Amino acid sequence: TTTTTTTTTTTTTPTIASYYGILTTLLLLGAVENVSSFSSYHKIPSLSSSRFGTLQPQSKTTFSSSSPSSRASASAPILMTLSVLTERQMQFWEDVEDGLKNVQSVYKDYDLSRIENFAKNAQKINPTPQGYAVGHQPSEEHVDGLTAQPFWDAASDTVNFPWASKLEENYSIIQQEFEQNMNGNDNNDANANANARTNGSQNKNGDSNNNLFAGDSAWQNDVMGKGWSAIRLQRLGVWNTENCNKFPNTYDLLQSLDIPLAVRGVCFARQGPLSGVQPHSDGRNFILTSHLGIKIPEGCWIKVGNEEKTWKEGKLTTLDTSFEHSTGNPTNSDRFVLILDFWHPELTKGERAALEYVYDLRVKFESGEIPFRMPRKVLKKQQDEREGQGLAGIFGSFFGGGSGDDEDDK
Repeated sequence: TTTTTTTTTTTTTPTIASYYGILTTLLLLGAVENVSSFSSYHKIPSLSSSRFGTLQPQSKTTFSSSSPSSRASASAPILMTLSVLTERQMQFWEDVEDGLKNVQSVYKDYDLSRIENFAKNAQKINPTPQGYAVGHQPSEEHVDGLTAQPFWDAASDTVNFPWASKLEENYSIIQQEFEQNMNGNDNNDANANANARTNGSQNKNGDSNNNLFAGDSAWQNDVMGKGWSAIRLQRLGVWNTENCNKFPNTYDLLQSLDIPLAVRGVCFARQGPLSGVQPHSDGRNFILTSHLGIKIPEGCWIKVGNEEKTWKEGKLTTLDTSFEHSTGNPTNSDRFVLILDFWHPELTKGERAALEYVYDLRVKFESGEIPFRMPRKVLKKQQDEREGQGLAGIFGSFFGGGSGDDEDDK
């Protein structure tokens, strides 16, 4: 993916949104038939095991991710507009349009024009959004007019982030529970420590229960690095019951703070020794991310845009991941942080509700919960064509004729 920033140079940088945009053309234009192998913490559902196949129509025009040739042929539609959407995808966007009208009827005092434009951005109807600053690389999933800066001082900003300082004040709750789990003394398995030792999961640095952490995909390893893994507590608004049972105090604390968690979720993230995350952008500018330092060896770093910092234990490092960002752990110990994704504070209550609707609808589509129906646009086109053919065309449509073509001759 070639992304042009506001600088005078053009750099080729992998953007997570390029692969994981749940509304962008990479997925909704049929470039990927099944992205369960692409699921990752940063990407929306990307947020549970994601199957985009249900967004695909049962037709001859779907693309499969199973072969190099099909992936190559899928590259062209990525740049196309709504006119080439499959029937299933057209249905999705029609439902989005209808749903946004319903949201507007509830949030009468809120202007949702930015979300309506967001839908046009996601469908590639509008030109690709441009970055606002050095290193800013927004994707098509973009809300216009939001402040873009690499880092935010969330703990000191009680207006925009009223929960942040309280989270830092209660850091010890999270840290103690995390250590208990890493030492194998979690609430669900009193013998976890012994099992960890027996299975060899205690590493040379004394960290046990690293088997709690899981990677996501081969593609993720290309960007996030093989040293990155996570324990996921929440994705797409759905809490992982099994993992939350291991961290009940952390779960209760997060719930009590009323953090405006966004669609990506919550996780403990591990960065292994001598590893790092390659420069990339997550693309979505309407989500901010906070890292709460849990265990930070000296020398670890995070770079966002052209600014570089380190984490501090018990403190939040808050960033906008639509900027190009990367991390490094040059030490011989693991680095651990708690990652929280939440709505950009400049979104209105109505805009948050609208975005939640769009992403929830997408999950329902991919799960097959919403059955296929013929899009209104297609029905209208068929009706117009029949009317244009006159009586002969109508009778021909009844009996499979009228076109002058014989299927057996094709």
